[in-house]
Amino acid sequence: MKHLLRALAGLLTAALLLTGCHPAQALTSSTAPPAPGTARVWFFDVGQGDSELIQTPGGANILIDAGTAECAEDLVAQLNTLQIQKLDAVIATHPHADHIGGMEAVVKAFPIGAYFMPEIADRQVPTLDVYTRLLEALTQRGIKATRAGPGVTAWSESNCTLRFLAPHSTQYQDLNNYSAVAMLTVGSKRFLFTGDAEKESEQEMLQAGDSLRADVLKCGHHSSKTSTTEAFLSAVSPSAAVISCGRGNDYGFPPEETLARLKRHGVTVYRTDAQNTICATTDGKQITFQTGLPKVTDT
Repeated sequence: MKHLLRALAGLLTAALLLTGCHPAQALTSSTAPPAPGTARVWFFDVGQGDSELIQTPGGANILIDAGTAECAEDLVAQLNTLQIQKLDAVIATHPHADHIGGMEAVVKAFPIGAYFMPEIADRQVPTLDVYTRLLEALTQRGIKATRAGPGVTAWSESNCTLRFLAPHSTQYQDLNNYSAVAMLTVGSKRFLFTGDAEKESEQEMLQAGDSLRADVLKCGHHSSKTSTTEAFLSAVSPSAAVISCGRGNDYGFPPEETLARLKRHGVTVYRTDAQNTICATTDGKQITFQTGLPKVTDT
């Protein structure tokens, strides 16, 4: 049965992925921008999981990950509360349930302009029901996925771009390293979203020679000690970092090792387990943070 599920998921993934395509440049948004000339980045409190929403100065809405299946309905409700009518781009960083669990509900609830996901080696295509149902939902909605990888632009508008820096390979031992890593640039300010990318992917990004400098870093793998390595953190040199993790989680996130490393680098740390949903607002020159905003879920 597992082999049949993997084969089905592999076929669905292959059918959905398009390479060398940049559809985001032709997309328009049906939603109003947060305020003239500003962008908002929401780091939703989805418990032990990841989900971020970018609202661009031009009014586009871009969702990165969707938490767990348990928070799916609450996430859709949160997006409705924010008066989201369309998701101009959606990024599923990698097929782990705490990142894509709520994505099926999102795909069914909103029109989607462009959908991005990494290409996974056939032998590692997940057999999780949540992944198979997501692929089926994309197929039913007629949504083709674009492979996320270096050189691919997820979104571009005046004074604002979102482009992928990783993954650099389609062959990793750990699914975390397939994570789609994306850099958001608004004016002179930059946000780096890392999914669950670990030290192997971080090293590849360092070797690629792209500028990794960012003002805000979404710590990889919920701040695990296998991510946010010394060399990577030095290259990013953020003034602020956001850790997305659940209260009292079983993994011990965030570990003291990572917190100490961030402290040594003088980074201000924001945590969803301690501060609930976090929202960063920028005009391209300055960034302000709000914390203690409504949680998506109590799970």
